[in-house]
Amino acid sequence: MASKSFKASISDLSTASDVLDSQNGKPPLPPQARVTFARRTSSGRYVNFSRDDLDSELGSSDYLNYTVQLPPTPDNQPSNPVSQKVEEQYVSSSLFTGGYNSITRAHLMDKVIDSDANHPQMAGVKGSSCAINGCDGKAMSDERGNDILPCECDFKICRDCYIDVLKTGEGICPGCKEQYKTTDLNEALENWRSLPQLPPPSGMSKSDRRLSLMKSSKSFLMRNQTGDFDHNRWLFETKGTYGYGNAIWPKEDGFENGKDDDIVEPSEFMNKPWRPLTRKLKIPAAIISPYRLLIVVRMVVLGLFLAWRVRHPNNDAVWLWGMSVVCEIWFAFSWILDQLPKLCPINRATDLNVLKDKFETPNPGNPTGKSDLPGIDVFVSTADPEKEPPLVTANTILSILAADYPVEKLACYVSDDGGALLTFEAMAEAASFANLWVPFCRKHRIEPRNPETYFSLKKDPTKNKVLTDFVKDRRRVKREYDEFKVRINSLPDSIRRRSDAYHAREELIALKEQRLKKEDEPVEAVKIKKATWMADGTHWPGTWLTLAADHSKGDHAGIIQVMLKPPSDEPLCGIGEEYSMIDLSNVDIRLPMLVYVSREKRPGYDHNKKAGAMNALVRASAIMSNGPFILNLDCDHYIYNSQAMREGMCFMMDRGGDRICYVQFPQRFEGIDPSDRYANRNTVFFDGNMRALDGLQGPVYVGTGCLFRRIALYGFDPPRAKEHSAGFCTCCFGRHRKKHAAIANTPEENRALRMGDSDDEEMNLSLAPKMFGNSNLLIDSIPVAEFQGRPLADHPSVKNGRLPGALTIPREPLDASTIAEAISVISCWYEDKTEWGQRVGWIYGSVTEDVVTGYRMHNRGWKSVYCVTKRDAFRGTAPINLTDRLHQVLRWATGSVEIFFSRNNAFLASSRMKVLQRLAYLNVGIYPFTSVFLIVYCFLPALSLFSGQFIVQTLNVTFLIYLLIITMTLCALAVLEVKWSGIELEEWWRNEQFWLIGGTSAHLAAVFQGLLKVIAGVEISFTLTSKSAGDEDDDDFADLYMVKWTSLMIPPIVIIMVNLIAIAVGVSRTIYSVIPQWSRLLGGVFFSFWVLAHLYPFAKGLMGRRGRTPTIVYVWSGLIAITISLLWVAINPPSGGNQNQIGGSFQFP
Repeated sequence: MASKSFKASISDLSTASDVLDSQNGKPPLPPQARVTFARRTSSGRYVNFSRDDLDSELGSSDYLNYTVQLPPTPDNQPSNPVSQKVEEQYVSSSLFTGGYNSITRAHLMDKVIDSDANHPQMAGVKGSSCAINGCDGKAMSDERGNDILPCECDFKICRDCYIDVLKTGEGICPGCKEQYKTTDLNEALENWRSLPQLPPPSGMSKSDRRLSLMKSSKSFLMRNQTGDFDHNRWLFETKGTYGYGNAIWPKEDGFENGKDDDIVEPSEFMNKPWRPLTRKLKIPAAIISPYRLLIVVRMVVLGLFLAWRVRHPNNDAVWLWGMSVVCEIWFAFSWILDQLPKLCPINRATDLNVLKDKFETPNPGNPTGKSDLPGIDVFVSTADPEKEPPLVTANTILSILAADYPVEKLACYVSDDGGALLTFEAMAEAASFANLWVPFCRKHRIEPRNPETYFSLKKDPTKNKVLTDFVKDRRRVKREYDEFKVRINSLPDSIRRRSDAYHAREELIALKEQRLKKEDEPVEAVKIKKATWMADGTHWPGTWLTLAADHSKGDHAGIIQVMLKPPSDEPLCGIGEEYSMIDLSNVDIRLPMLVYVSREKRPGYDHNKKAGAMNALVRASAIMSNGPFILNLDCDHYIYNSQAMREGMCFMMDRGGDRICYVQFPQRFEGIDPSDRYANRNTVFFDGNMRALDGLQGPVYVGTGCLFRRIALYGFDPPRAKEHSAGFCTCCFGRHRKKHAAIANTPEENRALRMGDSDDEEMNLSLAPKMFGNSNLLIDSIPVAEFQGRPLADHPSVKNGRLPGALTIPREPLDASTIAEAISVISCWYEDKTEWGQRVGWIYGSVTEDVVTGYRMHNRGWKSVYCVTKRDAFRGTAPINLTDRLHQVLRWATGSVEIFFSRNNAFLASSRMKVLQRLAYLNVGIYPFTSVFLIVYCFLPALSLFSGQFIVQTLNVTFLIYLLIITMTLCALAVLEVKWSGIELEEWWRNEQFWLIGGTSAHLAAVFQGLLKVIAGVEISFTLTSKSAGDEDDDDFADLYMVKWTSLMIPPIVIIMVNLIAIAVGVSRTIYSVIPQWSRLLGGVFFSFWVLAHLYPFAKGLMGRRGRTPTIVYVWSGLIAITISLLWVAINPPSGGNQNQIGGSFQFP
């Protein structure tokens, strides 16, 4: 079936909701959301403005019906109405709340935090007050935060009062009583927007500046009114440049004014060869060829060994032989599942210089050189400020805001699933400190751009720094950061004291009112709910410190606050040192958009934990910024490499990048003990398994540090999905492509949005509301995100590309209706009767939603890429305590068991998933079941020593040769894997040790928990892993030595006890036997020591810190006592026993 055209797709998407409404297929929804503006007066009351009032005040009949049909030029796009710019100021200073059966409210906040906010983009920024009596509004200001003074008398007036004066006061200034020279709000704001970027010369007075601007030419709208619009002048102002091939291309000598710095000659474009953004770096054949050969050899030897074991049973101990053979068969199967996907490892490299040349350098499609990179929405998730310290989250936010990516293309969304005021004010403090930190990082090229990490570096901070004022700037910023940390640390007490004070005031007011009503009657104590109060003296709409109805973690309204409004399209330089803490006169001080989001939660609705919070952010961001790419980070994972997003964008924008669903970065951790006792770094997985999967269909999604393509999260199929067969291993055995004639003849733009489980099924766009919900803005944003996420069509081999310069247009400003729609899509009811969590967004139903989400994308035919940067892209924290680590592994393993018993099992994968990729996902679901066989195998040496038997009849030459070959091939494979992956042998050994520790504890518990959920329907709940705030006074590794008891420790402790006792019993029996069976003793003791060597880190963790005497010491003392007593019994058996068979009492029946 032929695909729909792209234009038809857009049309269908825009009308989909209307079609569904006409069919009465929309689920029952609460009343339509309505935006209410409220401005606080000096008396404490609020004056409400409806949306209709705002539109009627801002609109004018003179300007409504005139339209100029003028083709936009690259550097002169159609201007947004100034009324939208003014309304954006309201949006950025308003706290939007709403949800189920409630009105969407926009609460104007004069104050977000107790400290001063001085950045013009920040919510609640300090500004001049309106001089009209009785009005406490803020004076009009431009994008730099400077006051807009429409009259020469410098009378400050707010936007509302200015509109009233123009409408009812005949344009007379309330200050000097003179007629306004500029009686149009649009003209006044447009003139003041043309302020110079750098501070004006000291010789020019403020009055001169204003008069010079007021005497400027008429505004664009005024020219529209007269009808004498000069198109030639418009073209001349833009240098008449529409791109390469234009008839008005500049001459060789440049323009008449001689200023041709921004224009590049066509010859320069012609001489530039096309270069790719990324390269594949294959593993040297001297390493990978023997590696693959050894895998095949070991598979053959394992098959021969298992066949020999089955044909040669131990008739003296059939039970021992049977258990060992079953375990060995499973281990061989598990090893094959783990090893086969490693046949095709690859490395990749990016070229950031090429990225800059293509997207940020003047070219025929982008003569001005504005950034043509697509937008990125960064998601940061947090849930509990007690376990995830706000200082850690704030540092993550600061590293994002300071990232080396176009400011206007970057937006950061913080998901606070707990709805805590502490997190809200901590984010506001971070936004305030970013006013200094981000320009400082840009000026001196700071790395890393996490202030806590940067100021904790042990190396010389002045290395490679060339600006003479660096030391002075660093000292000042360090002092400000210390004060910032103190403010963050004091927020809990500050919020508590503030709430207590306001609560006491409310009680006094209520008591006074009660006394006035009942003058002669005794007054009873007034009981008022103890609310949590914001800095502006109003109730916090989220979770209160003292839980109450509609104000608890599982029951609160949806909240959206634009902490930093979207930046302007043009660079905005700071001011000199005489007016600022550091000299920022040549530094762009703009900040990316920062939005605080707390989705609505109500009892009776399943919130789906982190996956539900991520899906709420996907919908809200699609309406507010609609970045075609999404970067997901945990609150404790910060950007360590400021160019990490550019590195990921190289893969997305390269040839064939439109088929990449996500770019996964490796996880790197800080604060881990030097020996990495519990394999927290997990380098074997991140540098071994993930590189190998990159050679197949791509790495799995691991929950953080991942750059997504938005439409891949929406559940669409990749472009040209039918042209690619599943294949076996493309790098080893080639790729076989199968192209259908109908698909090959269909234009690329007609195959942009496809969705369906079968090869011939197209997405029915009329049913889009049933999939994505009833938000028209959300549905309309889908084709826009798809188009903006395409690579450049700068080469004939680039399919499904876009023209250069298409993304240089400024984004639309935010307005109240947009935020109201965002409030609607984060409501608790929005996902009802939709595909969110089923086919769209993060997938529900598993505690490891990350693996399932990546699996669904690969199952639809998408590819993923593993991006290992020279400098770590992101860094985070990991639990170094044994108990915390086991609980973390338990959560992962439980999710794998859930996957195995769900429809996400790799056995049920589609034909679009490659065979080896399917084996990798199959291993993800099966590996916890290895724990059952592993724990049995760990007891086999002890049972062998107790019974005096072994898994084989005798240690003959055949068994020893097989054992030697298997061991040698395993060691050789480990050495070669260390070579191509870049890990160390010690890290490989630590991974092997923790594999057995986790397999005998957390994995076994996960199997039972998963079976209980599948069979009995018992829900599984996990506690949030606590993150350390990094207190400098504490020992860095204090958690490492802390012993926290958990039932997961019981199986490994029992294994250690039993094997130690068995060794003692076996040695004593053999020594004092008349006919010592040394071969059986040697086999049993060797395997017992093998088990104990793997459990050594676990035993070391139980001992706690050196110099202390934990309770476990007494437990070990008891074990030693038992061992000695058993030895005594073995050496001196009871009288009357058979003296010829020492230790016969230990025989198994």
